[in-house]
Amino acid sequence: MSTVLIVEDSIAQREMITDLLKASGLTVTHAGDGVEALEAIQSTPPDLVVLDIVMPRMNGYELCRRLKSDPKTQNVPVVMCSSKGEEFDRYWGMKQGADAYIAKPFQPTELVGTVKQLLRG
Repeated sequence: MSTVLIVEDSIAQREMITDLLKASGLTVTHAGDGVEALEAIQSTPPDLVVLDIVMPRMNGYELCRRLKSDPKTQNVPVVMCSSKGEEFDRYWGMKQGADAYIAKPFQPTELVGTVKQLLRG
């Protein structure tokens, strides 16, 4: 069973994404910001990371750059999931190494489908 780390500072968003992914048969862990996520990833690397961009302490762009530049985590797929939905935001997210970019609000099938596809490789 695949493990997905959700990095999201909004509890409501985090719970909604957790419910969606658990319902599709995935194991889910959480972090409230980028610093917490880095600590969690060092101890137990997930199979995929769903990442908000606007968070306290360390934003999603910075976390994505760090994950993609570390040999231990560079192959972990990253899905950026943000309310920053402009074309530039999407471009910048992909430039940081994200494997997919989903703008909020999103369709549940879009998120689950993207996660499943990336987990299949």
